[in-house]
Amino acid sequence: MSRIANAPISLPSGVEVTLDGQQVKVKGSKGELQWSAHELVSVAQEEAEIKISANNDSKNAVALAGTTRALINNMVTGVTDGFEKKLTIIGVGYRAQAQGQKLNLTLGFSHPVVHEVPEGVKVETPSNTEIVVSGIDKQQVGQVAADIRAYRKPEPYKGKGVRYTDEYVLRKQAKKK
Repeated sequence: MSRIANAPISLPSGVEVTLDGQQVKVKGSKGELQWSAHELVSVAQEEAEIKISANNDSKNAVALAGTTRALINNMVTGVTDGFEKKLTIIGVGYRAQAQGQKLNLTLGFSHPVVHEVPEGVKVETPSNTEIVVSGIDKQQVGQVAADIRAYRKPEPYKGKGVRYTDEYVLRKQAKKK
C-alpha cells in the first residue's frame, strides 16, 4: 500500500468538500476546485478528514491512490492559501509589465512578446524584472510560469533569460584563446 495514500487529509475550518461518486469538489475562502478521481481509487470523507484507498491491490491502483491523495491535498491547500511562483528576468533591456490578463515581455527579440494569462491565474510585476504568478490551481500556476520561462530560458554563459527566483543556473566558462 502507498505510504502517501495512508495519511488522511485533514480539512481546515472553512473548507467544504463534496463527494459525488468519483467527482470531488473542494470549496474554500479563495475559490472552488473540482476534479474526478480514477475508478481504481475510492475517496471517503469522515468528519474533518478525507481518506483515500485503492479498490484492489494492483500496482496501478496503489500508485493512483497516492497520486489522488496528493492532488486532493493540493486542492485543499489551493483554496485556503493559494500557490505562487516567482520568476526573475536577467539581462540588459529585458523587462516585463502586467496589464490585466496580459503580460508584456521585452526579451531581446525584434518584437515584444505578449503572453495571454488564462482565467484563474493572476500575474503581477512588482518591478520590471520580477514576475509573480499566483492562483488556486497548483498545476495551472506551474504551467503558466513554465510557459513564461520558455520564451527565453537562462543561457549558460551569461545567465541571461527568465528563471525561477530560487533556480540556480550552472555557468559555463567562456572559450579561452
